[in-house]
Amino acid sequence: MTILIMGLIIFLGVHSVRIVAGAGRAALIARIGQHRWKALYSLASAVGLVLIVWGYGLARVHTELLWAPPRWTRDAAALLTAAAFILIAAAYVPGNRIKAAVGHPMVAGILIWSIAHLLANGSLTAVVLFGAFMVWAMLDFVSSRRRDRTAGTRYANGTPVRDAVAVIVGLGGWLLFAFVLHGWLIGVRPFG
Repeated sequence: MTILIMGLIIFLGVHSVRIVAGAGRAALIARIGQHRWKALYSLASAVGLVLIVWGYGLARVHTELLWAPPRWTRDAAALLTAAAFILIAAAYVPGNRIKAAVGHPMVAGILIWSIAHLLANGSLTAVVLFGAFMVWAMLDFVSSRRRDRTAGTRYANGTPVRDAVAVIVGLGGWLLFAFVLHGWLIGVRPFG
């Protein structure tokens, strides 16, 4: 569990700099430059992500079961993760109304993804992993929306075609991950 927790601290810590030290972040970027900041940010994120994946794989072998989730939670998790994938896609499809309505669909998608996995997993390891992401996503979403209000940020209204693209790309990514990649990468097949 130590490796998992170290990975979470590094990964979520790097992704929390703007939440807890926005002015310090801006000063550091001004001092070292945007490219160097992005390189360091990416390197720390990659290290954290590798530790999370490795640590979760090690920790889940000998984890405590805190509760046995009922069967319906897997179905709910499947629906919620489909919505999460659509939100994540909406973060990258320009000019869609999902982004205009949510403001930060990537973070909202991560929040829904983490809640879905908390519903369907009752192990201590899962609670640590998905609970950490859930808390981070809630804090980041609130912080980001507050920053938007302070700055007067408005997201442009999108078009139905761009909405459809976000939905199709999100559902396509979800189908690929749920039916192929999740079992191959994580070792768990959500649909048997």
